[in-house]
Amino acid sequence: MARTALKKKSVARKSAKPARKPAAKPKATAKARSATLPKLGDLPDWNLNDLYPGIESSALKQDLAWVDSECVAFEELYKGKLGAIAAQPGASEQLCEAVKRYEKIGDVLGRIGSYAGLLHAGNSTDAAIAKFYGDMNERITTAYSHLLFFDLELNRVDDKVIDSAMSSGPLGHYRPWIEDVRKEKPYQLEDRIEQLFHEKSLTAYSAWNRLFDDTIAALRFRIRGKELSIEPALNFMQDSDGAKRKDAAEALATTFKANLRPFTLITNTLAKDKEISDRWRGFKDVADARHLSNRVEPEVVEALVSAVRAAYPKLSHRYYALKAKWFGKKKLAHWDRNAPLPKVEQRSIPWSDARATVLTAYGAFSPKMAEVADRFFEKNWIDAGVRPGKQPGAFSHPTVPSAHPYVLLNYQGKPRDVMTLAHELGHGVHQVLAAPNGALMAPTPLTLAETASVFGEMLTFKKLLANTADKKQRKAMLAAKVEDMINTVVRQIAFYTFERKVHTERRNGELTADKLCELWMSVQAESLGPAIDLKPGYETFWVYIPHFIHSPFYVYAYAFGDCLVNSLYAVYEKSESGFAERYLAMLSAGGTKHHSELLAPFGLDATDPKFWDGGLSVIASLIEELEGLG
Repeated sequence: MARTALKKKSVARKSAKPARKPAAKPKATAKARSATLPKLGDLPDWNLNDLYPGIESSALKQDLAWVDSECVAFEELYKGKLGAIAAQPGASEQLCEAVKRYEKIGDVLGRIGSYAGLLHAGNSTDAAIAKFYGDMNERITTAYSHLLFFDLELNRVDDKVIDSAMSSGPLGHYRPWIEDVRKEKPYQLEDRIEQLFHEKSLTAYSAWNRLFDDTIAALRFRIRGKELSIEPALNFMQDSDGAKRKDAAEALATTFKANLRPFTLITNTLAKDKEISDRWRGFKDVADARHLSNRVEPEVVEALVSAVRAAYPKLSHRYYALKAKWFGKKKLAHWDRNAPLPKVEQRSIPWSDARATVLTAYGAFSPKMAEVADRFFEKNWIDAGVRPGKQPGAFSHPTVPSAHPYVLLNYQGKPRDVMTLAHELGHGVHQVLAAPNGALMAPTPLTLAETASVFGEMLTFKKLLANTADKKQRKAMLAAKVEDMINTVVRQIAFYTFERKVHTERRNGELTADKLCELWMSVQAESLGPAIDLKPGYETFWVYIPHFIHSPFYVYAYAFGDCLVNSLYAVYEKSESGFAERYLAMLSAGGTKHHSELLAPFGLDATDPKFWDGGLSVIASLIEELEGLG
């Protein structure tokens, strides 16, 4: 329950790697892969040596042996004794020592889990990697079973006693983490039930998460005589050739439809698993657990959702009607939704140009920000190429504070790929700056984590726009940015609405594939509006969204971050000096402060209902500018 480094981490994904053992390393190197994409240059593989030099390395074996013995020793020393320790003189020092030891174990367990997860994300179809990933998850689960008592017992210590210990000694350093843990207190169960939930996770949600990943990675889509994995297939949806976009959409729909049964089973099982957990813990609403983990009040999320849904007509409906006009149509087929504008030259952006673009934009805002981002390139913390078996999409995984983050991309030279690089490096910079808070307090709630990534995108976009004089190119850039914002705000709130319908209806029994498709189409029609023609086949497109599987109700964090960044950027443009320093200080706080504390220095308040309208108006103003360009 608690946001600690000791909980098993799934690799961060947007809708979650490696010094690989030679036998397990994909045959295509970065140089070989770039030969098939000559305009992009050499795309980097990441180097996971900073975690472990290999799956058979002595360093990994030593850490596994250490955590096995240390977890047992920790349990023997502290289990059943925290209440007595807290009541003794010198409680602050003794409890602080226990938390430090707990944190160290968490760092090592997180390192092992991150290494296994990154390897698996890099090549989930390799049998040796899949076995290693499964074995490591089992080892981590077993090790953590000896530590499960700690949060539970800490929460049983009387409020006055724990407050006294935090106020009068070194335990005060961990106050943010302890207060976070204690927010979980109303929802924690009896120790043996918590133990059962924990141990069964391997054969419950974790197993279904893994099945989803392996199934998605194995799917193939036949487009124009070629069998493609999902990432290049989705990339065709942004091709300048409308016929190719249509072929890709139909190929995606054909394969998704053929695989509806397993995805329907996975979705039903995970929704039921969550309902069981929520019911036992006492969560009333289907999204309450996510709001708690995000440290955001349900009414704040509801205000965001209500504001975005009310704005659909002036945002997505309005924009897609304008885009249809540009294409000379009354309606756009769904495969044209993210199509590049007609009569605008499409260029493939080399990796070196993408790197320079993002670092220049970051550097103009803050040299420190650019310096941190550049480490990812210089030290091979990025895996950018596309290859069979690799996880689709993109993410920045923080790993652990004793190491550093890693970024996964599927870079194919599109302008949106450059924005994705800026987005993930925003996460990466945030994770690096927050790391000194330690394994327990570096993790940031999802809502604030997305702020850094979206801000990185905004910096890059504004820099590119300022350097673009050509009217057609400027129009294309503005349109691409509006589409990204709609995808980040409107689409993600539609996703959230879909999830709410799925989890609510699942409480009444299993959902058929047809019902899931029906729910998907209802939210898509509402959010996209009358100018998008949802052709047959689109009803299956819910199946590939990883957030629904790995992180239920994660998606509203994107909208939260985008609207927040719009307001934050407005403050930046009006500020004379000191903004960059305040911004980096906000990122450096990690998980030690509530969103209200972090936003106060900028004069922003997310609890104000009007706050969200301000962020949405930024999107509306860009659409208005596009309307003026004809």
